[in-house]
Amino acid sequence: MTTPVFTAYPDVVSIEQLMEMLHIGKSTAYFLLQSNQIQHIRVGKKYIVPKQAVIHFIDSSCYNKPQIINGRQNQQSPKGESL
Repeated sequence: MTTPVFTAYPDVVSIEQLMEMLHIGKSTAYFLLQSNQIQHIRVGKKYIVPKQAVIHFIDSSCYNKPQIINGRQNQQSPKGESL
């Protein structure tokens, strides 16, 4: 049985909470949203990010394929070390 993740966070998270969840900076958080790597809804200038979209991003992206972050490819080795 798996442990629920991010239980301390609400169902819809802010940019600041997204940054905490992924341990990333503000520019990387906005890049992930603007490049549609994390599903979201945009209302005016505000991003609405479902917590499940963050979990899906982690489950589907990080372990299966290299990510392009800030124009650089970041590929993980099977042991989790950057290549």
